[in-house]
Amino acid sequence: MQQRTLAAMIGLVVTAMVGVACSSGSSSAPGGGGAADCNTPPGCVTVDAGAPIEIGTLLATTGATKNLGLDSLYGVELAVDYLDGTFDGTDGQLDGHPIKLVNETDGCSADGGQKGEQPLGSDPQMVGVIGTSCSSASLGVADKFFSDKGITIISPSATNPALTSEGTHQPYWFRTAHNDRIQAAVASDFAYQKQGWKTAVTIHDESPYTQGLTDGFKANFEAQGGQVLSEEAVNSGDTDFKALLTKIAQNPPDVIYAPDFNPVCALLVKQMADTSGLENTTYMGADGCSDPTFLSIGGPAANGSFLSGPDLTSFTGGDFYKNDFLPAYKQLAGSNPISVFHAHAFDAMNIMMNAIKQVAVVNSDGSLTIQRSALRDAVQNTNGYQGVIGTLTCTPLGDCATSVTIGVYEVPNVGFKDPNAKPVFTETKTLADVQ
Repeated sequence: MQQRTLAAMIGLVVTAMVGVACSSGSSSAPGGGGAADCNTPPGCVTVDAGAPIEIGTLLATTGATKNLGLDSLYGVELAVDYLDGTFDGTDGQLDGHPIKLVNETDGCSADGGQKGEQPLGSDPQMVGVIGTSCSSASLGVADKFFSDKGITIISPSATNPALTSEGTHQPYWFRTAHNDRIQAAVASDFAYQKQGWKTAVTIHDESPYTQGLTDGFKANFEAQGGQVLSEEAVNSGDTDFKALLTKIAQNPPDVIYAPDFNPVCALLVKQMADTSGLENTTYMGADGCSDPTFLSIGGPAANGSFLSGPDLTSFTGGDFYKNDFLPAYKQLAGSNPISVFHAHAFDAMNIMMNAIKQVAVVNSDGSLTIQRSALRDAVQNTNGYQGVIGTLTCTPLGDCATSVTIGVYEVPNVGFKDPNAKPVFTETKTLADVQ
């Protein structure tokens, strides 16, 4: 992709859209179609002159998965910083209004999502939300809650296929993350075609994210000729997997595919090394495992296992990411990226802010009127947006990353440890490829 186009999109192109959408000193609606209709649900948000535009985040910034959420939060904060076209530690403004981030945690669970969504959804000034981190906090939870309220929400990392499937998609929910129909297909291609593994056991932690991946892996793996010997489930709070692993070792598979979250991922790989009969069985996980705790908890046993996720090298080599974004991230976080969805969050926040610019009506008193349904439609109509992670075009069902490059990394050479780490296997697929 051309990273210079990103700056143009955020700067010149957005400025042009503002000129079309909002005429200073008037109260005309976007495109000159008359006053915004605020009487029809879900109505409008009015931002007083000089007051901040409130955008919420609902990310997994606490608990065992906090690196996943913090990594995305840094991406959101960098997008606000870059509103003025430079990473200088000083936030830019939208139509003369500062951005106020209201941050809640999703707990990477349904309960956490319900708790975190309440203060955001009860705030009448909440314009939009970036979140959730985890599918379990979105599916049937935040996706429905915010859609019922007419609040647009864009997730940087919730990947469960049902979130954007016919019949289950909620109309105000979008994502810049990949659809796990793609990741599951790439993981099975790596296992069967690249590694030559013929047998597998899957382990999910009963969350929508992990079950979506294990179901997709099984379907694709067996379609190619592989055999899933058993489908196992654990609880995300479990720490002792010896009995389960001993059972699996009675008929050891070539691979255990357990795309769970840490610490489950790390404890599984560590305890596999101590289980007789699994000496020739390889562990494979996914992006839920991809943070430094996988290495610190798993220890030497983690080496030689495989993790799939976004192929960071598909965008980390670009001039903007390498020369601008990554140094700014390091300055903000004090380290290299701690997970793999920071750029997805940066793009999600920019799509949200660009949509606000398109639909906000600048009134004669300097206030803004933002029609909620128009904001949702503007996000829906995102087409050919040149983001950090690639070209984003949102489908009617909320998938904005429709062509995705997934990489498989061999531990310890992984992207969260080194943004320039090379995957051992990579494939680019579209949603049409895996339907």
